[in-house]
Amino acid sequence: MRNLTLAGLALGLAGCATTTFTSTWTAPDAQPLPFAKGAKVVALVLADSEAIRRAGEANLADELDRRGLVGVPGYTLIPGGEERDEAKARVAIEATGAVGLIAMRPKGKEEKTTVTGGYYSSPYYSSFWGGGYYGYGWNGMYVPPQTHTDTYVNVETLIYDLRQNKLVWAGQTKSLNPSDVESFVAELANAIGAELRATGLVARQ
Repeated sequence: MRNLTLAGLALGLAGCATTTFTSTWTAPDAQPLPFAKGAKVVALVLADSEAIRRAGEANLADELDRRGLVGVPGYTLIPGGEERDEAKARVAIEATGAVGLIAMRPKGKEEKTTVTGGYYSSPYYSSFWGGGYYGYGWNGMYVPPQTHTDTYVNVETLIYDLRQNKLVWAGQTKSLNPSDVESFVAELANAIGAELRATGLVARQ
């Protein structure tokens, strides 16, 4: 494992993630991706934060490795500060002989706050014992509202066949409360893999 996991995703997130697709697109003429075992695929994360970029690319490359490909983190080809130079990036990526590229771009986060509870049940006051105030008083105590905040992280993922310089698949995902880059990227990769198998872009294993 490349030593680039980033606790908290540098976004103040916590908990475990649940990833769902909000939209997907497949090229009308797309054929099953012919990425043979051992083929190089570049992992690219477009983020202003160099730490998030490196962590995301390293973990995405690890996920590609586990699937029989050779993942190439973009930061090993494109130094920080030069990522916006398209000409340099193209030369560096094409020099690797990579056949494909997976680009991920964080599109922000949303927070949803839920308030539950907060009630008072009026007790009987006419007597103290025997079904009077004592029993009802305990049961009628005020329960303050409970506040829970969920964080949703939106990510755009694009898959390119570099041999044709062509976009073959795109997806928008929403992940609930991701805790760290490693588990977040792994879950995202699994979700994307399942979607690609469902569309026939990759063979079912």
